[in-house]
Amino acid sequence: MQSIRATVYLDPQLHKALKLKAVETSKSVSELINDAVREALAEDAEDIEAFEERAAEPLISYDEMVVKS
Repeated sequence: MQSIRATVYLDPQLHKALKLKAVETSKSVSELINDAVREALAEDAEDIEAFEERAAEPLISYDEMVVKS
């Protein structure tokens, strides 16, 4: 897959941490950022899937939920 160049403004401390992590892991800063974005998007997809699976469940009030616990 061909990469697309993008400008991202990072907090200086975050950039420093990314550069250190890149050296430790023998990865580029771009690879680390790509990995982090992929992971975050995958988590979002899991959350959306779980929400959609439960969308048809009946709604209960807070009081009912507390009584059931």
